[in-house]
Amino acid sequence: MAICGIDCDACKYAAERDCPGCQACEGKMFWGTCDLYACASEKGHAHCGLCAEFPCQTLNEYAAAENPERIDNLRKLRGAIQ
Repeated sequence: MAICGIDCDACKYAAERDCPGCQACEGKMFWGTCDLYACASEKGHAHCGLCAEFPCQTLNEYAAAENPERIDNLRKLRGAIQ
């Protein structure tokens, strides 16, 4: 699972772009630096769902553009920890 809640196993870019996932490349993705990865890492969170601001504006914008299920995935992860 990516920091932003994308299921990397289901992501088309895992195979199409040989993407190892944000954890493996520390947010330096094939398309550029991931703001969500940088933010969560800076705050010491394993994923965005652990943030007090969850879901923040940036996460909502990413989800609206692509992979809207990421927020639900993070809610599930958040609930599993609490």
